[in-house]
Amino acid sequence: MGTWRRHFFYTRESIRTTWKFRIGMLIVVIFIGALTSGLWIGQIGRSLVCAPDLAPSDVILVENFDPSYILFERAAALQKAGLAPRILVPVQASPDPAVANPVSKGIAEVMARQARIGAWAMIPIREIEPISLNAAFQIRDHLAREHVKSLVVVTRGFRSRRSSLVYRALLDDGGTQVRCDPMFGRTTPERWTDSWHGIQEVVEEFLKLQYYRFYVIPFLFRHS
Repeated sequence: MGTWRRHFFYTRESIRTTWKFRIGMLIVVIFIGALTSGLWIGQIGRSLVCAPDLAPSDVILVENFDPSYILFERAAALQKAGLAPRILVPVQASPDPAVANPVSKGIAEVMARQARIGAWAMIPIREIEPISLNAAFQIRDHLAREHVKSLVVVTRGFRSRRSSLVYRALLDDGGTQVRCDPMFGRTTPERWTDSWHGIQEVVEEFLKLQYYRFYVIPFLFRHS
């Protein structure tokens, strides 16, 4: 019988880990992660941040997609230091693309007034997915009309590498120099794990950066 059984059946020996081994390995991984947290936490945070690059420019662009007073405050400080004579602030457009949404306009005006910004102007932006790319196209058209050849983008720190990637992809060919100035509040590249909000922000920005880097810029941008 053994002779014919081998044509239909076979015996295999397999080794599987026990639940004790799996739990032990999980504890080891968590322990190693805790010991090396100073290395990987900062590395992940810094991977989302553009290299600060400040030099005299034609305009300062405040990335106002998620209104934040520290961006206006920083732009005002750069303007007073003589980095650029004018500040541009994107705001949400109303149903008429050329007219700013009253609420978005009002928020920008309050922040600009509190920061004591000098010469500045609003750019109405239609929010079309992917928002950052389409907003950058609209900003590019505005800069072209005003013959802007250099700008400093003041933006949120963890968003800054994505913003720098998008603006440089759109503006480099036209000869416009893009510089970046990342700004942070309480959440910094070294301390983003201190709060759930910081973890959520970094994870979200990490995924968005990869989305723009590997899909939006290579495919959507090239076919726009």
